[in-house]
Amino acid sequence: MKYDRIYNFSAGPATMPEPVLEEIRDEMMNYRGTGMSVMEMSHRSKAYQQIIDEAEQDLRDLMGIPDNYKVLFIQGGATLQFAMVPMNLMKNGKAVYVETGAWSKKAIAEAKKYGEVIVAASSKDKNYTYVPDCSDLDIPADADYVYICENETIHGVTFSQLPNTKGHVLVSDQSSMFLSKPCNVSDYGMIYAGVQKNVGPAGMVIAIIREDLLRDDLDPTTPIYMNYKLQADNDSMYNTPNCWAIYCCGKVFKYLKSIGGLDAMYEKNLDKAKVMYDFLDQSKMFTGTVEKEFRSLMNIPFVTENAEKDAAVVAATKAAGFENLKGHKSVGGLRASTYNAMPKEGVEALVKFLKEYEAANA
Repeated sequence: MKYDRIYNFSAGPATMPEPVLEEIRDEMMNYRGTGMSVMEMSHRSKAYQQIIDEAEQDLRDLMGIPDNYKVLFIQGGATLQFAMVPMNLMKNGKAVYVETGAWSKKAIAEAKKYGEVIVAASSKDKNYTYVPDCSDLDIPADADYVYICENETIHGVTFSQLPNTKGHVLVSDQSSMFLSKPCNVSDYGMIYAGVQKNVGPAGMVIAIIREDLLRDDLDPTTPIYMNYKLQADNDSMYNTPNCWAIYCCGKVFKYLKSIGGLDAMYEKNLDKAKVMYDFLDQSKMFTGTVEKEFRSLMNIPFVTENAEKDAAVVAATKAAGFENLKGHKSVGGLRASTYNAMPKEGVEALVKFLKEYEAANA
């Protein structure tokens, strides 16, 4: 059966690979002879244990995750991690943050509830259109970690190189770039990502954390669910996990492996982002908002000369069958999120439409 599918440029929940959705559809009512859907299955069953074990192993294979890192499937989104990170990692009560957009700004505000936060670099001065120089940050010797949002979904900026942490633990929110390109996990103490942007349905975070950062000596008032060590010791099964999201993510991991892994995915992402950026660089009506060195491959914000024209373009794209191109309410403009599952054909179709719109409304 064929379905009418649109080009969905949503920043999240976002588009998923069609072969994955088709597999999920085919297994919806009866998962591999069990006579039930994965949504109805006990998380303690043998069938589900295989699902979660394979999901973790496939992710380890894709990213080359070293043995001394734990993979955790944690309910909730990245916003929960804004608190969970300092609760677990602020041993000395001090951390360094780099402010590059809306999500790092929110993480900073939350972390301040649990200890001293030093904002060592910020791009607020230019409305988060670049990533500040992080080659020589002022990092106190007793800082517990350095925190970045490696790709800012709203402002469309990404780190072209990782900060020099001067030997301190690096924590990265990779929510909107997770699995979009190869990643050397050993460069980080912890990586986490809300899965609803590039991997699966909303409601879960994948956290990859080095074992030596797991602690027994947390503040006794820390909610038990928000203890990374407890999650790791119970293989993400302390309570009922987000079974459905883990199942869907596992399908995406296998799909990525089948197309050649993260190297192949990165080439595809470079290719389709180039289509969009090449258009913006020559357009007289539309302008990309991010400095070229820091442009995201996943989230591409752009504007016309004013908010009224931005709104007219958004309405026109929607009428033409392109969904969710309105920029975030905090910044306005337009934004095309071109995650892994967005085909190059979708970006080409959007660019063709924008070119025609510009010609007709010049």
